[in-house]
Formats: sequence, C-alpha cells, structure tokens
Amino acid sequence: MKTENLSIITEGLTKSFGSVKAVSGLNLRVPVGTRFALLGPNGAGKTTTVRMLAGLMKPTRGSASVCGYDIISQRDEIKAVAGLLPETPGLYSKLSAAEFLEFVGALHHLHGDVLHRRIDALLSILGLEGRQDNLLESYSSGMKQKVLIASTLLHEPRVVFLDEPTSKLDPSASVLVKDLILALAEETDTTFFICTHITSFAQDVCDAIGILNEGELVTVGTPDAVVEAAHVRSLEEAYLKIVGGKIDREALLAWR
Repeated sequence: MKTENLSIITEGLTKSFGSVKAVSGLNLRVPVGTRFALLGPNGAGKTTTVRMLAGLMKPTRGSASVCGYDIISQRDEIKAVAGLLPETPGLYSKLSAAEFLEFVGALHHLHGDVLHRRIDALLSILGLEGRQDNLLESYSSGMKQKVLIASTLLHEPRVVFLDEPTSKLDPSASVLVKDLILALAEETDTTFFICTHITSFAQDVCDAIGILNEGELVTVGTPDAVVEAAHVRSLEEAYLKIVGGKIDREALLAWR
C-alpha cells in the first residue's frame, strides 16, 4: 500500500514510564478515510498511543507519522491537520458555547463568517441550537461533551482522534455521535482514530479495529475478521477472549 494513501503509520512505536512499558512496539497502518477503533481495557495504552500520535507526547523509541508529518519533528503541522478529543478535556465554564468555539476557532486561525457558519452548523447538528449563548457551567455533562466534539471538528481536520467519545453521553446522544462520524466519513476523506472499550460502538461505527492489551497490539482487522479468527459469535466475545475479563462464577458463589 502506498504511503500517500495512509493517514497513520507507526513503526515500533514504544513509550515507557520507568520500567513500565505503556505501549510496546506498535506497528500500524491506517488508510485515509478509515474509521479505526483501538479497543482495549483501561490501562492498555490507548490514551498513551493517541497522545503520541497527536504530538503531545514523545515516544521512547520507534517512529510514527500522521498525514505524512513526523510526530517528533513536525508536531505543529500535525496539530493543524488533526483534531483531538481527549478523555478528560477541559472547558472554560464562564464562557458560552459560542464563545468557547470562537476561542477554539481563533487558535486555528478561523475568523468571521466562515467560523460562525461552522459553529452554527455544528451546534445545530448536535442539537444545541438555542443554547449557544448559555454559559457552559449551566450545561449537563452530555451537553458539554457535545460542545467538545464540535470544537474537535471545527477546523475540518483530516484526522480526528477521539478518546472514549461517548463516555458521558446518554444512549440517544451516543447514536447521534455515531451518525455524525458515519456521515462525515461518507462525505469526506476524514480518518477517525477512536479509542474505546465499548465493543458495540466499535462494531457499529468502525470498518477496522485493533485490540491493545498491556501495551501490545494483539490483533488487527475488520470486526468480522477479528470475530472469525477468535472462533466466537460477536466482537464482545472476541474481545473478552483476547483480553480476559470473564467472571469466575464458582469463586463468586463460594464467597457467599
């Protein structure tokens, strides 16, 4: 596969914190326009991977590129072409949603009518029209998450990193986010790199997945291929078979 058709390339990408390897020898190819899910339990290394790819953290070893830009020497270029929604983002609660998005837009050198059209469109899509002038401190956690999703998409990035994007959303809002990702992927060449431990979200939205366990990429492929290789009936069963997590029912009953 030609490198110009790839949004993300990693070669032996490794990050250690002292004696602990958070990510170990990650080799990955993500084609342009792919909706890729990185599945794994808490502590598997998903967030560390995203932080390295987004240019926020330097690797211990190995290399990687995003849209052809090196994650070490071209971090500013990556920030210009990528959008990042971290798992625990911050908001300026004394700003309104519109003011916050104007601030984010200015960071990306967006101003005037172009910026305001994008803000109005995103807030409308996310069901926040009519609330754009309310202070963010009055928003529910789900509404704040919607504003953060809008801020991630505001500058029309070529690659979008989403770290647990539905963790604070109710089921209807989660469906809306799924539909938004699918619509953007269909209409543009945007690449989505989504960290999650929710297998149903990955199966509904993504056309490729990788499973990370204890810092190592243990499998990668389409959801159907991963299920078939694990000789199970669903992605959830494949995930549990690969990373563990079944309850020892005999031990549980014995405790009683």
